[in-house]
Amino acid sequence: MTRKARIAFVSVAAAVGLAIGMPVAHGADAAKLKATLTPFGAERAGNKDGSIPAWEGGYSNSKEGINAAGRRIDPFASDKPLYAISAKNMAQYEGKLSEGIKAMLQKYPDFRLDVYPTRRTAAAPQWVYDNTARNAAEGKLVDGGAGPQPANVYGGVPFPIPSSGIEAVWNHELRWRPPSFQVDRFHGYMVTAEGRPVQVLESTNEEQTAYYLKDGEKQFNGEYWLVRSFNSGPPIRAGEGIVGRQNLDESKTSTWVYLTGQRRVRKLPNSCCDTPTPFSAGIVSFDEVTVFNARKDRFNWKLVGKQEMYIPYNSNRTLVPAKDADVVGAHFLNPDHVRWELHRVWVVEATLKEGERHTSPKSRYYLDEDTWTAVLADRWDANGALWRVPFMLPIVMPEVPAVMGMVWGAYDLNSGSMFVNRLVNESPNQIRVTEPFRDSIFTPDGMVGAGVR
Repeated sequence: MTRKARIAFVSVAAAVGLAIGMPVAHGADAAKLKATLTPFGAERAGNKDGSIPAWEGGYSNSKEGINAAGRRIDPFASDKPLYAISAKNMAQYEGKLSEGIKAMLQKYPDFRLDVYPTRRTAAAPQWVYDNTARNAAEGKLVDGGAGPQPANVYGGVPFPIPSSGIEAVWNHELRWRPPSFQVDRFHGYMVTAEGRPVQVLESTNEEQTAYYLKDGEKQFNGEYWLVRSFNSGPPIRAGEGIVGRQNLDESKTSTWVYLTGQRRVRKLPNSCCDTPTPFSAGIVSFDEVTVFNARKDRFNWKLVGKQEMYIPYNSNRTLVPAKDADVVGAHFLNPDHVRWELHRVWVVEATLKEGERHTSPKSRYYLDEDTWTAVLADRWDANGALWRVPFMLPIVMPEVPAVMGMVWGAYDLNSGSMFVNRLVNESPNQIRVTEPFRDSIFTPDGMVGAGVR
């Protein structure tokens, strides 16, 4: 084969790989994770004008995570905003704003982005970096019961050098988080079109990212995220519970609910995709939980590329106010308590496959390059109109170390309503890392013993 023919063959092979979502030459690129790229696959270097600094190992300090009262510390509380972006000056910055955020600025004159100095705080333990390097060399996508799923990966970002949109989205699903943690007595609110907040839940979550249990690879069976949530309020919902076991083969993902009126556990028949979630009063769908969280076989996934964008980041300041009312505004989160920074993001588009159905036939997701967390999304309705703006606010947890998405929700541009979840401002312990939970608590039987009322 001539050199020209070999180049043509490689180009075609790469194009085919991108089209079907299969990896191309990951092993050959893995060395970049110790040179020009961070261990998670982001660019180590800053941008040309220095507004995005170089990554220098992230932020880790075991003494700066939680104070004596059990509340999260904002390690950057002394930072001052560099500038604010509002409807009046958004034209100056629109090239670095998502479509959804631009629509929010246009719709609400009081909505703004307070932009702070960019801090590249993303960090993880060395064993997670080591696993990520191994994944880069050995990981691949295989056909599963609900579309392509990762194989030969564990305990790290599966595809730190992605060659397709679906690989990038799997990086979000398998992003680094504390392996086991509890979110204590968090609140969720539906905010009506008139701007009236209605509390729809007070819950405590136990969550286990089983994919990241340090010594759990031999026992790993594909169930990568386990969650149990029980409601302690409001009174009409006290005692309700939900358990989920999310599998790499998403056709095997299972969810159960405990219904106090029936005093029994029931398996949800369709805890997926555009089905409204029961805990959000039906405002958000299952696949909008933490921006995106669902099976992927209904969509074609396109890796659009990388761009600089203003995104919520290091927003520990959101957890500081003692009252939810200080954070939850009439149509959006109080801008005084949300930190925005300029970062590079991967842009991934999802378009509905022919013959499939979904309330949002097109979506665009923005994944932070340093953590792979989906921090923002744009979703269009069946008429092609921009409809919903899912969001998630990352916080820095230096004692882990990790940067982890915390408060999440969605803005509805059509109705003016909002759902926001996992507010811990009135919680005595907020979020804390724990020892691994027993697997049995994430089962239907485990729910029966814990259910009340």
